[in-house]
Amino acid sequence: HVVIPLAPDLFSVQGLRNLGPTLRTWRTGWQERVARNPDPAGLPLPAGRMQAAGYVLLQHGIRLGKPVRAFQRWMDRVPPVYRSSVLGMTGAVAPAIDQDEFCLAQVKNYASLVPMAQDARKPVFALTAADGAFGGHQQAAQRAFGEFRTLTWRVLEAAGLTES
Repeated sequence: HVVIPLAPDLFSVQGLRNLGPTLRTWRTGWQERVARNPDPAGLPLPAGRMQAAGYVLLQHGIRLGKPVRAFQRWMDRVPPVYRSSVLGMTGAVAPAIDQDEFCLAQVKNYASLVPMAQDARKPVFALTAADGAFGGHQQAAQRAFGEFRTLTWRVLEAAGLTES
């Protein structure tokens, strides 16, 4: 399965338009390679179909609990482009991003927590006061744990690796 990370910007939307056909070409080529494998016992190849599991929107700014309007405009363009370019669904009406089943998560910009986590060599959600995460930073790190946990479960569900 493929999870596509996207930023809410022109480059990611254009990248989706380019990525979809490339994924289809890669999938077809892989199936041909598996079929032509001269020694399946000695050279076992994954038989997977390499399907798109969904996308994750990253690094958008949030104000008053909602994405900043400039980011929201780009976010609104993702669902129809994902459906047409990656999934090959022509004429499909795309829902708003908050209702899009293919949007696995919207990961906000964690700002100063990211370099703090890099210095500590640990995930954002594992930061403690010993790492410099005090007050609001510590609360944001704790919220990040829940957000990443939810993302992990969504990815596993999209890949069919959980029981319903």
